Amino acid sequence: MEILSVQHLSKIYGEGKNQVHALKNVTFSLDQGEFAAVIGESGSGKSTLLNCIGALDEPTSGNIYMDKKDLFTMKEEQRTIFRRRNIGFVFQSFQLVQELTVEQNIMFPILLDYRKPDQSSVEEILEVLGLKDRRHHLPNQLSGGQQQRVAIGRALITRPKLILADEPTGNLDSKNSQEVIDLLFKASRHYQQTILMITHNSNLTTSVDRVLRVSDGILTDLGGKENEKLS
Repeated sequence: MEILSVQHLSKIYGEGKNQVHALKNVTFSLDQGEFAAVIGESGSGKSTLLNCIGALDEPTSGNIYMDKKDLFTMKEEQRTIFRRRNIGFVFQSFQLVQELTVEQNIMFPILLDYRKPDQSSVEEILEVLGLKDRRHHLPNQLSGGQQQRVAIGRALITRPKLILADEPTGNLDSKNSQEVIDLLFKASRHYQQTILMITHNSNLTTSVDRVLRVSDGILTDLGGKENEKLS
């Protein structure tokens, strides 16, 4: 089942001679349970792509459909609610609430939406991410890898249509980086979760289902993980 469809997406910053074409006619789609990685050099347009898909930035032209709903035909308030309930974010800088425990940080998106968390779902996520013995710890009592696990749990708790991971291993060493990728892969299989991850490190793409490359605003689908074009 198709979860995400990006059609002829373009993003232009500035005007006249100062125009920057960050994205150029980008088209691709993702199915439910698919784990895809976007690679590219700094400034290639991959973060702009993620921001547009996450409805954090508005494209200049083109369409983004999530579960067959066009994000940018919605009114702003409607789009904000849709994003909160259907898109999970995992950031490089974790962005945890320092005053909340591990368990409270994971439940935070549900509480923000004025809903009651399902405790069985919280317990399952704590178990899947290996955080049960850290549930009452504050972020400053955790390692970087553990904090990123909490961020993944927070993204999973709403059972979103799509998780967007923006350089989720950027602040981690190689061991913790691979651990985070393995956890994202486990989430994609365990929950049939669709994940789109940005990374500058092509060594971390060996577990994903598809690799997309963005170069100078142009997206190329490199296919599956066995594709030798990554080397």
